[in-house]
Amino acid sequence: MTLTTADSLDGNAAVATNGGATAAATAPARSIVVYGMNYTPELVGVGKYTGEIARHLSDDGWNVTVVTTPPHYPAWQVSKGYRNSYSRAEDNGISVFRTPLILRDRMQGIWRLLAPLSFAVTSAPIVVWQILRRRPQIVFCIEPTLLAAPVAIVAARLVGAKVILHVQDLEVDAAFAVGHLRERHWVRRLAETFEKMTMAGVDRLVIISEHMRTRLLARGVAPAKLSLVRNWVDLEEIYPLERTSTYRSQLGFDTGDFVVLYAGTLGAKQGLHGLIDAAARLRDDAHIHFVLVGEGPLRKELEARAGELPNVRFMPFQPRSRLNELMNMPDLHILPQEKVVADMGLPSKLNAMVASGRPILVTADAGTELADLLTGSAYIVPPDDPAQLAEAIIAASRKQADFSGSQAGLAQSLSKTTAMKALAEVLRA
Repeated sequence: MTLTTADSLDGNAAVATNGGATAAATAPARSIVVYGMNYTPELVGVGKYTGEIARHLSDDGWNVTVVTTPPHYPAWQVSKGYRNSYSRAEDNGISVFRTPLILRDRMQGIWRLLAPLSFAVTSAPIVVWQILRRRPQIVFCIEPTLLAAPVAIVAARLVGAKVILHVQDLEVDAAFAVGHLRERHWVRRLAETFEKMTMAGVDRLVIISEHMRTRLLARGVAPAKLSLVRNWVDLEEIYPLERTSTYRSQLGFDTGDFVVLYAGTLGAKQGLHGLIDAAARLRDDAHIHFVLVGEGPLRKELEARAGELPNVRFMPFQPRSRLNELMNMPDLHILPQEKVVADMGLPSKLNAMVASGRPILVTADAGTELADLLTGSAYIVPPDDPAQLAEAIIAASRKQADFSGSQAGLAQSLSKTTAMKALAEVLRA
């Protein structure tokens, strides 16, 4: 599989690749093995960011090897054009090794744990061989899944490579919060011990939120090992349009309609049941419409919950080439979160919302990192309260606040350029 420039995750890939080739020809080759279960062409979540990191490093002259799975997230089904088996491909200079994992129709409960465990098992011989063969300067592991990291740490030590763990999710906390693991003392103690030992074995941890820093410091991680690099958005890809998005006419909305958009994974952590309940409260308001774009394990359940609501429609993920049109379509972006996970990190989907310049409504308790970050830049209501959520949507439809100025500044702080500079400093350290 070879991606074209149009399919690249970096809009400047054609130019940057040439520059990267020149750099590689004039400087000693730098080698890195990227190891994680999610990777491009997954459009959302961890895979999107890991893919962009790999592409950026390759364009910057690194020899990049990726060990991952077939694209499967968030639907938990292997994407069309791929097989759930071992494969190797060259992706514009990046060597990509894919290994199978356990998947089934309903990936919930223990099955959500068997999937990463199976990846850890099937990928172990591949990642060990690639590390021993290529002798990289850096092994870059991604959590999820932490289960795969120990074997990579051992192999890295054999060749003198530095190990960096990119913590996109605190898996132990999340597994208990959403019910994938039962809250039993011995289970939690075992899981936290494994987490602590694994993190002790890496040289540096890249975290995406201050909440993660607080949690990991409390678990004994040395402050000097932690580097904050927030997830990012490419401001050349997502930006405010000076015209009306073509999606509005395509979906039959006119200037009098108020469109609320959720775009992302339809899963357990997103608090989408409350969004459907808020839509039900507003069903008689003919000018307010809800559009949910995405895939995930809860899609069928959410569609059933919405039933015959006339103001709710579902759409699959849209082509990446139309992402900016989609993000500029609504009058209000909405970012619901379940209360139990609302302070585990900053949802990556937030970045594109901010960059679009469209108003945003989030559900978060006061004092959480999400609420602190967005105060003055978005409407904020408590989670798990459909009544308050509906009232906030009505307030937004009446344009009772203007956050455009502060939102533009926030977008700059979340830019891809800022993040890649911070990541480069981590790699040099």
